[in-house]
Amino acid sequence: MTQIHPTAVVSPGARLGDNVSIGPYSVIGENVVIGDNTSVGSHTVIEGHTEIGRDNQIHHFCALGGIPQDKKYDGEPTKLVIGDRNTIREFCSFHTGTIQDAGETRIGNDNWIMGYVHIAHDCVVGNHTIFASNAQIAGHVHVEDWVILGGMTGVHQFVHIGAHAMTGGGTILFQDLPPYVMAVGNNPAPKGINSEGLKRRGFSPESVMAIKRAYRTLYRSGLTLEEARDKIAAEAGAHPELAVLVDFLAQSKRGILR
Repeated sequence: MTQIHPTAVVSPGARLGDNVSIGPYSVIGENVVIGDNTSVGSHTVIEGHTEIGRDNQIHHFCALGGIPQDKKYDGEPTKLVIGDRNTIREFCSFHTGTIQDAGETRIGNDNWIMGYVHIAHDCVVGNHTIFASNAQIAGHVHVEDWVILGGMTGVHQFVHIGAHAMTGGGTILFQDLPPYVMAVGNNPAPKGINSEGLKRRGFSPESVMAIKRAYRTLYRSGLTLEEARDKIAAEAGAHPELAVLVDFLAQSKRGILR
């Protein structure tokens, strides 16, 4: 059964699924949808046009669905959409989108989001990511599946972070971070690939070795970016895991960290 603490304020228009729990002093707005088996801690505000899936754990003092921190925003009914089985720890803030983009901030499934994380307007976060405490991503950032952001990572607006990439604590990203690549630093530098993470996710030794060779081609061969991309593309037929890297390099708009 759905459990709403007597001190919580839940708008009559909010739609709550089965076995939802709302903690003390939390506020649930008029246009909020919360799926089955999701728990909301105390002193949390969920507002705006926000849709939350099932089996999520939202801890205390979060602010979800607030209006974007964008001076162009003029009250349009933009959205925040959160998938299933996410853990969202204390003091996180996620904002709705803007009409200058898709009008939607979207967070996928099975993400582990630690305390004080901020996800700004129009961001797209994939599945199985880990955002360590105080990771902050600005507007329009795209974070693909299995990314790990170290504590206090800051990401500039419009940056794209590829699947399986990883940042060390305190990293500041101003350019796109390709799939598989690790980066660290306030003036960030690439530091190899996330080979241990790839092994844990079932990548074969041959696949990991192919990704390592692609990294060396991209960062240590002295080739131009276009030459490196062409060389990696030539190897992608035998190693399909390189295709996402080739596509990422072709589509990067801010330029990659290099």
